[in-house]
Amino acid sequence: MRRSTLNVTLAVALGIATAWASAGAQGMDTGRVNFRQRNLSGPRLGVTYVMGKNELSSDLDREGMGRAISQFGWHFERQIVPMGGGPQFVVQAVPMLGGVEYGKFIPGLTLAMGIRFPSGYEFGIGPNVTAVNPTETSSTARPALATAVGRSFNYGGVSLPLNLVLVTSPEGQRVSFIVGYAIQRTGFTIQ
Repeated sequence: MRRSTLNVTLAVALGIATAWASAGAQGMDTGRVNFRQRNLSGPRLGVTYVMGKNELSSDLDREGMGRAISQFGWHFERQIVPMGGGPQFVVQAVPMLGGVEYGKFIPGLTLAMGIRFPSGYEFGIGPNVTAVNPTETSSTARPALATAVGRSFNYGGVSLPLNLVLVTSPEGQRVSFIVGYAIQRTGFTIQ
């Protein structure tokens, strides 16, 4: 008896769910959503600070460098923007060189995926890789996770982003403040 009650209950629940989904689908707007692609690439500069006493800070001490390191690079960004407004979906690659004030070139690359809201606030997350001992023949890459928050201000077709980035790895944590600019270039429409 319990088994037949369970079967009847499941059958009724399945029937209600099917009817509800069917009614919802009939009431949905079947129009296409149009998107526009924008290119917001441009130069970036900033400063990175290595926090705490860890493997990263030991590497900097061994190389005769301080905890604060300059960053210079280029920000490659593609945005998908809904034509009717709403959040923008962002994919970005940011290659940077750090440590020039110490006579060093420390290359790094971050690939982030995120979202930018109409207010200009943005969030992104993705992998980061930084070269260790890039001037030596046995250079290795250190993978890490980068999480960024910030805000982009638009002024006359120029985007002015301000971003705070936390990069975490087993070797230590570092925080970066990055600024830059980009002239908005609009691409094709995606339907």
